[in-house]
Amino acid sequence: MTTSNQNTVENQPLITKKELTRMCFNTGALGMEYSWNYPRQMHMAFLLMIDKQLKKIYKDNPEGYAEALTRHMEFFNITPQLAPFVGGIVLSMEEERNKGLIDGSAISGVKAALMGPLSGIGDSIFLGCIRVIALGVGLSLAQQGNILGPILYFLIYNIPAFLVRVFGAHLGYDLGFTYLQKAQANGTMDKLMHAAGILGIMVIGSMTCDMFWAEVSLKIGSGETAQTLQEILDGIMPGLVGLGVTWTYYWALGKKVGPVKLILLTVVFGIVMAYFGIMAA
Repeated sequence: MTTSNQNTVENQPLITKKELTRMCFNTGALGMEYSWNYPRQMHMAFLLMIDKQLKKIYKDNPEGYAEALTRHMEFFNITPQLAPFVGGIVLSMEEERNKGLIDGSAISGVKAALMGPLSGIGDSIFLGCIRVIALGVGLSLAQQGNILGPILYFLIYNIPAFLVRVFGAHLGYDLGFTYLQKAQANGTMDKLMHAAGILGIMVIGSMTCDMFWAEVSLKIGSGETAQTLQEILDGIMPGLVGLGVTWTYYWALGKKVGPVKLILLTVVFGIVMAYFGIMAA
């Protein structure tokens, strides 16, 4: 085989369209919320969804496969119907990672950057729109005793959901593979990795405000001029309490404190602080 032919083979996608379609219907993809937990949410289901393809990508690289398994046990949360789209992009990047062309942190950064925007779009479409329409049609017929009520609800909601899953997986893989090939050719891969890291940090930063709630009710001063400590902290920087707690958790996890222990400590801490009036109940 000539060098030209070798390059052509190396630049061909490794995962077939049939394999991508099957990925959309496996246990991980359809059970994206079955293994949901507070510390990392959908991470196990996402890994299960792409595991068969990871084995194919890293069949001659057991260390790379182990690294990929560890990487995809990180926090992940998204509208379930859009998970295959992210899976497609991730698989295309894992192929490049196996060739040594990108760093594993770029894959984690892209995943983190996609979670927030896609969840906002997906939740609005599937939960705020399609599900409402499906319920409206299904309930109106069910109240009349029409058997088509539950059937139409099932079809109206699930047909778009499965179409998005399948076409999303193919689009994500093709988009990722095509873009990565171009990025390697014109030298923008380093910029992509840098931008993915920035976006990942921004998403994590915004999550500290959106996913953490606590109010310090302790008052400073007396009479009408009294202010809660929460108001003072918000005046310095909104979300400062959430940021501080997030970094505390990050530090504790670095010291090998388990997530379950952190959850129990948080519950006890919250009860004690609320009892003494330091934090709002």
